[in-house]
Amino acid sequence: MSALASLPTRRDEAWRYADLGALEGVWPDIAGQREEIVVADGENAARQLILEAGDPNVAVKTYAVRVAKDARFALHCLAIDADYGRISVEVELAEGAHFELGGAILGGGEQTLEIVTNVQHVAPGGTSNQVVRSVLAGKATGSFLGKIGVARGAQQTDANQSVKAMLLDRTATANAKPELEIFADDVKCAHGATVGELDRGALFYMASRGIPPKQAKQLMLRAFIADAFVSVADDAAREELENKALIALERLS
Repeated sequence: MSALASLPTRRDEAWRYADLGALEGVWPDIAGQREEIVVADGENAARQLILEAGDPNVAVKTYAVRVAKDARFALHCLAIDADYGRISVEVELAEGAHFELGGAILGGGEQTLEIVTNVQHVAPGGTSNQVVRSVLAGKATGSFLGKIGVARGAQQTDANQSVKAMLLDRTATANAKPELEIFADDVKCAHGATVGELDRGALFYMASRGIPPKQAKQLMLRAFIADAFVSVADDAAREELENKALIALERLS
């Protein structure tokens, strides 16, 4: 069977909102490609990703991560530069391990951008925290699909997802699909998802204090996106992500 024959369909929940037409042209080259990351016992590791596309303007990045006992892994990512862009992360957490995700989706025009996660707690005491923020304009589509699995016996798991999207135009679309699959009874698992627009009251207040409307809008959007990167430990890495996000926000607004 060829790689092209195994192109995902919308019946596959993980690809429900994908731009399959854009994906078809690159699928033979990217099918099965993924970067494997293993974090050893007690170690700390971190990655930052700014999704960049080539020609054609499609970018797909897939991580398969195993975090060993009492280890920590943090991934901070920014999806901005692709007609179709996808960041997919599969994580397996051992006893006492932690996974941190901070992601931002900034799309305009007819872009389709998505972050897809599957975090599996397979042993006791694991923790995970996922924060995703989206700003969408034009006819862009931004999606987050996040699955948390807690295995039988993975007691005292603590997992959290926070997903928020800001629509700058009514023609933009935000999709959020959190999913919990829990087979243990002593756990704390929570998720929250909201889709909204800029607070007009706050914009009016800032205008009354002499802040020009465009600048006020930029300040509010920058604060909104900053939630995704507050947990970046490396100051230089955080500054790079925030600067790239700021440039993208200026284009959108």
